[in-house]
Amino acid sequence: MKWRQPMDLVANLGQATRSQLVQLGQAARLFARLVALSGPTLRRFGLVRDQIYFLGNYSLAIIAVSGLFVGFVLSLQGYYTLQRYGSAEALGLLVALSLVRELGPVVTALLFAGRAGTALTAEIGLMKAGEQLSAMEMMAVDPIRRILAPRFWGGMIAMPLLAAVFSAVGIMGGWMVGVLMIGIDAGSFWSQMQGGVDVWRDVGNGVVKSFVFGVTVTFVALYQGFESQPTPEGVSRATTRTVVVASLAVLGLDFLLTAWMFSL
Repeated sequence: MKWRQPMDLVANLGQATRSQLVQLGQAARLFARLVALSGPTLRRFGLVRDQIYFLGNYSLAIIAVSGLFVGFVLSLQGYYTLQRYGSAEALGLLVALSLVRELGPVVTALLFAGRAGTALTAEIGLMKAGEQLSAMEMMAVDPIRRILAPRFWGGMIAMPLLAAVFSAVGIMGGWMVGVLMIGIDAGSFWSQMQGGVDVWRDVGNGVVKSFVFGVTVTFVALYQGFESQPTPEGVSRATTRTVVVASLAVLGLDFLLTAWMFSL
């Protein structure tokens, strides 16, 4: 009987690999379908507009408050570091570059996944558990076209806007700490920032990152909700998977995008 244990291990490994490949194929098919429905979805922009408001309204408060405190902490830490080298006047440049390049898109995506992403997964999962999606199919209404596609585009558009809010509020938080509390010259704070931040290379890279993160987080949330088990436990597990998978995907993509952008 001992010879069966390695065979069972190989069988279990093969079954797990096959299951992951099946899920990957289903996700690829759903993503291709959402992209193919871009034209019809944007022609009914009212549905997308409602989802932009819904997702942005869900996340705006926590993102604005988080951006303010990130700016506070970043300004304090940056000042004590720059002061050692006599470059405290470059605090504005440090805060701006840190926010628009990295912290703005990444932290916003993580907060977006935890707030709006879970809301999307729970909404789609509960619609599936309540057989609303099946009822739409019975009435010859495509649930992917009517329910998922507007939410997909809403998340893609809302995410860069929220990242811009995060960075703007964070810069104001850095100004409040650096200029009002510490006493750095306001002219040096803003002039160093304006002279050192490049619109295309720095701000443009942040916008590209936030757009990619918006696509990733929104798609993961929609896929987990659409493929969840139609039970309360299944919806709960799908909501948890959304946060875990989306967060890991954002961090991994951030490394790849940063390596690619700064190698050009």
